[in-house]
Amino acid sequence: MPKPSAPSYRRKQDPSPDPRVLRCVRQVALAGMALVLVWPAARGHSVWIGWLPLWLVGMPLASWWALYRFRLPAAWRNRKAVQRRRGPQARRTRRAVRWRGSQAA
Repeated sequence: MPKPSAPSYRRKQDPSPDPRVLRCVRQVALAGMALVLVWPAARGHSVWIGWLPLWLVGMPLASWWALYRFRLPAAWRNRKAVQRRRGPQARRTRRAVRWRGSQAA
């Protein structure tokens, strides 16, 4: 019997997000980025919400990424894994401990 490649709840989901939500999040992210680049006060800190570039740029970009279910960009997905050494684990060498005796001053 063939084993399914993914659970049934994951196969039914549409891989693309709702275009209306995507457009709104994209516009908020780009507006926040423009605001941070153009207006110096947007690069500062607010007593109520903290560091403003986090809320104007970082959080909209994180929500944009979350709409795509945290998939990595194609350039990162297609990279080959770094080849690991197949030999035995490296060992530390012991240094000879010299006994100096008591040092009387």
